[in-house]
Amino acid sequence: MDRPRNFPEASFVDRAATVALRAPARLHLGFLDPAGSLGRSFGSVGLVIGGFETEVEISASPFDRITASGPAAHAEIERAATCVSLLQAHTGRRDPLHLRLLQVLPAHAGFGSGTQLALAIGRAFALWHGVGVPTATLAQWLGRGLRSGIGIAGFDHGGLIVDGGPGENGAPAVVLSRIPLPEDWRVLIVQDCAQKGLAGEDEKRRIAGLPPMSQALAADICHQVLMRVLPGAATADFAPFACGVTRIQQVLGEHFASAQGGRAFASESVGCLLGWVLQHRAEHLAGIGQSSWGPTGFAIFPSQARAEAAIDAMLAAGIVAPSLTLRVVSGRNTGATLLDRRLSSPLASTP
Repeated sequence: MDRPRNFPEASFVDRAATVALRAPARLHLGFLDPAGSLGRSFGSVGLVIGGFETEVEISASPFDRITASGPAAHAEIERAATCVSLLQAHTGRRDPLHLRLLQVLPAHAGFGSGTQLALAIGRAFALWHGVGVPTATLAQWLGRGLRSGIGIAGFDHGGLIVDGGPGENGAPAVVLSRIPLPEDWRVLIVQDCAQKGLAGEDEKRRIAGLPPMSQALAADICHQVLMRVLPGAATADFAPFACGVTRIQQVLGEHFASAQGGRAFASESVGCLLGWVLQHRAEHLAGIGQSSWGPTGFAIFPSQARAEAAIDAMLAAGIVAPSLTLRVVSGRNTGATLLDRRLSSPLASTP
């Protein structure tokens, strides 16, 4: 049985139990003020989505071991081992365990794969050892949330999230707003299997090489978020929401273009497809853009029918490149899910 949880401050798990978690993907819709023109850098707006998940499981073992299901998960074993080592160091809990990576998000594609894997492992570790610790603390221990807090807040709550950027002491970004996405709205995910997004040292280097964003452009982004994106989502008024998201992405696409080969989209194929949506906005109004460094793009529609009609039109126009995959998903208004997999006794928790 899958149950969404507000994870307690303290928990107890019978050591005969297996603790398993599923964590959702997120789309990063943009930074509010990359240059920190008022003294606080970054700040973000983002959206948690369904259809893409990380799943991990911890159980007892005679010795520490990590196993993985499939090539994508196997590629994350080293990262997972680092997470376990950090958690053991911070908590002092070194009981032998078996960590299984059952499913992972596409890496370096704009879904927040690293943060969701780290937090899923961290929360499962804490529950299995009966350690009460907030998700923000787990994120600090594991080196996540250094720029954006969307993945951390999304792990706990889901929904459409705005954060104020990380604190000077390295604390994860404070959540300023969390609004559930209207149930009827749909997100068309456009993945380019032919390339990966930036990550690690390359990402840091390219961010450092960007020119500062003007205060006027940062103000434009914040204006769009506050007066279009958030009110649109809160009242299920799709048009201002879509226009606000698209404008934010246009500003940021131009700003980050020099780090993406001179393009607003990392993937030329994704950019062409979503540019077509923008050109046909009278028929297919959508909020379009790229998540993080891509290459994944998105188009948010007011309904399943509108999303499917847009896909049919794209296919008829012959603009879907062979490397692209299209998938329609819902927004997700809940965070990570705790799975109750009983071996000899139930998973129990105390508030």
